[in-house]
Amino acid sequence: MSHAASTALVSYRRLGDIGFIDIDSPPVNALSAAVRAGLAAALDAAEADPGVRALLLRCRGRTFLAGADIAEFGGEIPGPQLPGLVDRIEAFPHPVIAALHGTALGGGLEVAMGCHYRIAAPGTRLGLPEVRLGLIPGAGGTQRLPRLVGLGVAMDMIGSGRPVDAARALAIGLVDRLADGELDAAALAYAEELVAAGAPPRRTGERSVDMGGFGAADFERGRAEARRSARGQLAPLACIDALEAACTLPLADGLRRENALFIDCYRSPQAQALWHVFFAERAAGVVPGIDAATPELPIARAAVIGAGTMGAGIAVCLADAGLPVRLLDGSPQALARGLKTIESVYRGALVKGRIDEATLQRRLAQIQPTERYEDLADADLVVEAVFESMDVKRGVFAELDRVCRQDAILATNTSTLDVDVLAASTINPLRVLGLHFFSPANVMRLLEIVRGAATAPAVLKTALKLSKRLGKLGIVSGVCYGFIGNRMVDGYLREAGALLLEGATPEAVDRAMTDFGLAMGPFAMQDLAGIDVGWRVRQEYPPAPGLEACYVIADRLYALGRYGQKSGAGYYRYGEDRRRPQPDAEVEALIVEEAQRLGIARRALGADEIVERLVLPLINEGARILEEGIALRSSDIDLVWINGYGFPAWRGGPMFYADRLGLAQVVERLAHYAGRFGPQWTPAPLLRELAAAGRRLDSYTPSPRSSQKDHS
Repeated sequence: MSHAASTALVSYRRLGDIGFIDIDSPPVNALSAAVRAGLAAALDAAEADPGVRALLLRCRGRTFLAGADIAEFGGEIPGPQLPGLVDRIEAFPHPVIAALHGTALGGGLEVAMGCHYRIAAPGTRLGLPEVRLGLIPGAGGTQRLPRLVGLGVAMDMIGSGRPVDAARALAIGLVDRLADGELDAAALAYAEELVAAGAPPRRTGERSVDMGGFGAADFERGRAEARRSARGQLAPLACIDALEAACTLPLADGLRRENALFIDCYRSPQAQALWHVFFAERAAGVVPGIDAATPELPIARAAVIGAGTMGAGIAVCLADAGLPVRLLDGSPQALARGLKTIESVYRGALVKGRIDEATLQRRLAQIQPTERYEDLADADLVVEAVFESMDVKRGVFAELDRVCRQDAILATNTSTLDVDVLAASTINPLRVLGLHFFSPANVMRLLEIVRGAATAPAVLKTALKLSKRLGKLGIVSGVCYGFIGNRMVDGYLREAGALLLEGATPEAVDRAMTDFGLAMGPFAMQDLAGIDVGWRVRQEYPPAPGLEACYVIADRLYALGRYGQKSGAGYYRYGEDRRRPQPDAEVEALIVEEAQRLGIARRALGADEIVERLVLPLINEGARILEEGIALRSSDIDLVWINGYGFPAWRGGPMFYADRLGLAQVVERLAHYAGRFGPQWTPAPLLRELAAAGRRLDSYTPSPRSSQKDHS
């Protein structure tokens, strides 16, 4: 052994003909500045070592290089820079072999592609997910991947950000061999085999790109599709530009083009917004009063009350997580419909190749119907998903008190009702909380976890763990009308209704919001959720005095039986494909009629005003929610709106968007509309306070409160 070198995180040594670079930077071997510096030093040692005939790059711990250190993002990334290190690896005069395990993502895969040969442990995941952070691969990924796997596969991997597993990577040529047995031994044997065979370095950059029949027109079609599916986003288009450079330019020129595109993306507000979302998701699980010492309750059996659309979806979520589920409904017909809905969900997954027939049958067998509360006696968790009525729900909780164990967790799926009132009606309110799933429950990622005034810390911690088990993003909320998301919806829908009367059409409002980046506009959203649902909520919580007119169109549609997609007509008309709304002249005539009746002069409304008047109420109510301690942090509010309501992640959520606008501007525009339309636009005190101090919403830490009932 000679020419050994090491830093705290990276070491180099040689045994015989084989040099070893070992990286050990827990937890995920991120490519931090210290790791990059260590890798540079190790390459120096290897390049100076006359005895080396092959170089083996390995990582200790649970994974290969899992990607960049995102904590460095935001400013100038310190040296040494990763692209230069990858170039040095590729230029090494002897074969360099990457031994991959765990994940090789982003910069980690770019390092692996700079190596000449790749061996992977079965189960390794490889990918370039940068587009999900508003970036493109910036260390040669857009230039080397198409040279290894062909343009078509590279476009899919880079454009979607989705990883592939080791078996797929072998099939497409991204790795050369799967390890048979222990990875270190297999990798060493592979290196020795290459040395014995006199194998030369096999530099990815020297390969040509297999175009697979693609031409210039296909790049233009790809850009058109990206503009449609990723409306307003920069990174997907930059990915296509960089891949086109790989096909039309020498490697050195392509790398320069990639670097320029990467810098444009890196400096964009969209990338900063997506980094904010990345960190927000990691912060969401940090809850005051919950730590490693807090006990967690076992959840081995679950039950769902109510076999409607929501109850059936929740049952699917629980069964997918491996839990046996009792689905209770007092109506045999409702139970039969619920079971049919559940089977259709699984049949759809089967057709799409997401599950096989054995899995389908196993999941269906996990969900057992019942009409008897006594069958829930052994449940560890019961989720109530019945009609949105306090009296109905209190009746359900009385029955659960009668039959369930005193340590069973009782959860309500209510979207608006007071969790503390429900808890107070039980024998043991410590075990009660809200689990507000979003529809369709088996698809939507968001789960609002509503912490009541009496909810025990162990119950809350169990709910947070359960959200991860279900594949959900759990966001903790205090108790108030509508919690975080639906409380903010009120002002959003209020202004949408006002815009109709003032001169907009449903499609113009929805188009403005989808052009802004939302998944759907407010009227398509109401048609999807059900206009009857909103009507029932207004019977329980009437609009504030003076604002009734904002809901007059919705009330007229309800009276006409136009409930949305479910009835084939709402704000739009629907044909056989219920997902494709069609403008309806009858609705436009109804809007004009109501505006005339109310004495409202209609006018042309531009998209900018529509967006401002819908987004500002979200920000204003979000600030009140934050100040009251209903949300633990402003980024939690952003996550609720991104994952529950389709707010564009590349804008960071409504609160991050407010910080980007500047709170002084937000306050000024709210005050402007307050002067035009009334006190519902009055800026929240927190916004005024932070704006005056030159601070941001994300700098504010509220005093946590679990209950806030005076909002209406």
